Amino acid sequence: MIREPLIFEISDKGKRAFRLPKLDIKAKKALFEGLAIRDAITDFPQVSEVEVVRHFTRLSQQNYCVDLGIYPLGSCTMKYNPKVNEKVAALDGFAQSHPLAPVDMVQGNLEVIKLVEDYLGEIAGMNAFTLQPSAGAQGELTGMMLIHACHEARGNPRKIVLIPDSAHGTNPSSAHLCGYTVQEIKSNENGTVDLEDLAQRMTEDVAALMVTNPNTLGVFEYDICKIAEIVHTKGGFVYMDGANMNALTGICRPGDMGVDVIHINLHKTFSTPHGGGGPGSGPVGVKAVLEPYLPIPRVEMKDDVYVLNFDRPGSIGRVRSFHGNFLVVVKALAYMLSLGPDGIREIAEMAVLNANYIRKSLEKDFHLKYTTPTLHECVFSDKLQKDHGVSNLDIAKRLIDLGVHPPTMSFPLIVHGALMIEPTETESRRDLDMFIEAMKQIAREAKEDPGILKSAPHQSYVRRLDETTAARNPIVKWEREK
Repeated sequence: MIREPLIFEISDKGKRAFRLPKLDIKAKKALFEGLAIRDAITDFPQVSEVEVVRHFTRLSQQNYCVDLGIYPLGSCTMKYNPKVNEKVAALDGFAQSHPLAPVDMVQGNLEVIKLVEDYLGEIAGMNAFTLQPSAGAQGELTGMMLIHACHEARGNPRKIVLIPDSAHGTNPSSAHLCGYTVQEIKSNENGTVDLEDLAQRMTEDVAALMVTNPNTLGVFEYDICKIAEIVHTKGGFVYMDGANMNALTGICRPGDMGVDVIHINLHKTFSTPHGGGGPGSGPVGVKAVLEPYLPIPRVEMKDDVYVLNFDRPGSIGRVRSFHGNFLVVVKALAYMLSLGPDGIREIAEMAVLNANYIRKSLEKDFHLKYTTPTLHECVFSDKLQKDHGVSNLDIAKRLIDLGVHPPTMSFPLIVHGALMIEPTETESRRDLDMFIEAMKQIAREAKEDPGILKSAPHQSYVRRLDETTAARNPIVKWEREK
């Protein structure tokens, strides 16, 4: 396979992508005087237009994306994004609107924000939502800031946040940033929260429990109501990481289970494709007791007109400029309206069905540490393949040869050698079968020809890297050969 050179390597002095005619009027430089403008950029690539186009087109063809095939990254929800939602978000009234425009010029945009907040409240069973957070991690941070503000207003911000060992990895960071000490709650044999450990650690020094539900094993916390009762008895709040909400939509509501705060990822559950650097959106929903502390401004209706309310003394202030990633919110609304209530429920039904189809199809070929029923994702390990010297990394690299993007590896940490698979609700039976057959082929090869796995990938543009050296000594600057 031919390696695509760097654009610097195809550069030749004197080439130009375009050439403008000479000015027929006298140039005025006064406009730019005093500004730090360079006359030239040292070693800037000099290429023709056709070379630029072909170079970046070839690079794009080397990328795997969700428009090409299944992207089974567990915990990431990399699903197909309906193109009609992109078209709606590209309408001039949305794409060209300015966040500083007077409210009377953006009534439709404010209505979009209010509708999405209300719809999310209905789906999650919460009293109010804010759309400001840019993604899930900032949603977590916002949720913990709200909890801290409420406890502080009561006279005691408390000191500790409890987090299960099956939670998302950003949860501890969000708690630490709010000044809390984190204590870990261990999982029981089912992969869910150990109630005895929780009850023992839940004191009046604990501000909140941050629980991911379904957790990172794909297991629903079936004791969630008991969990909430234990936390509430000591005056704490239950924060739910709702990154896996696509397993619950239209079927059950976290607010009805005793959850006080939740973040939901619009860029995972509601249309916008996850990954690739964004953009994201991590709305936070709260019960009424925490509503006074939500970020400002709030979109409200007054005299049949949408207004922005900044007059909220208890607010934690802004957590992001303006109103969050607005076009992501537009896509989410388009997604919700096109699906309707029945379609919202079908999201969860199909996500759970697809994941369990994969789990059942592969349970004889790959090891399951936890046999508890799972919802939208399943977590295998490389334990059976390790007997033949094959690791989860070898499995992932071989999948690339077979034209499939690897699943999430080595997470959650409570499963050694994890292969975390989430097909999402958008995959067809045909694509699921292609993935299953690729995994079965790898399981056979691990027994019959493990060498082919340990030297994979063989068909990719880049062969297997020395990942340890790459991490410790990355080469981030290209230098022209002398």
